[in-house]
Amino acid sequence: MKKEPMTNYGFEKISKELKYIKEEALPQNAKEIDEARQLGDLKENAEYHAAREKQQHLMRRQAELSDILSKAVVIDPSTLNHNKVSFGSSVVLVDVDTDEEVSYTIVGLPEADIERGLISYNSPLAQAILGKEEGDEVEVSLPGGKKVYEIEKVEYKEIEFGN
Repeated sequence: MKKEPMTNYGFEKISKELKYIKEEALPQNAKEIDEARQLGDLKENAEYHAAREKQQHLMRRQAELSDILSKAVVIDPSTLNHNKVSFGSSVVLVDVDTDEEVSYTIVGLPEADIERGLISYNSPLAQAILGKEEGDEVEVSLPGGKKVYEIEKVEYKEIEFGN
C-alpha cells in the first residue's frame, strides 16, 4: 500500500469530514429514506430515489476518505530540513523566459489548492523541484508547455490553509 504524506491539518480536515458523514449525514439520510418510503409506491417516488442516490454518494465518499486516512503518513514540515526543496517547503520560482515570480508550498494531495499556492508533492512541478536547492534550474512539462524555472528561494513558513 502506497503511503501518502500530508500535514496534520489535512489529516484533521479529512477526519472531521469522515466523522460528519458517519455520525450526522448518514443517520440523517437514513431518516430521509424512511420518510420517503412512507410515501408509498417506490417506483415513482422521487424523494425516495433522491435519498437513495444521496446515500450512495455519502457511502462512496466515506469509503474514499477512509482509504485516504488508511494511507496517510502525517508529517510535520517544520521538523524537516528546508535547505533543499522537500515536503512542506515554500518555494519562490522565477520563470527564466519571462522573469515572472511564482510561489508555491508543497503539501499532500488532499490539501492541494492551486488558487492558494498549495501544490501536491505528486504534481509535475513539485516532482521537478523536490530535492533541488536555491539557484538550481529545472525544466518542467506543464499543460501550457515546457517552462524553465530558477529556484530563487527555499524556506519553511507556517502553512496558511484557511478553511
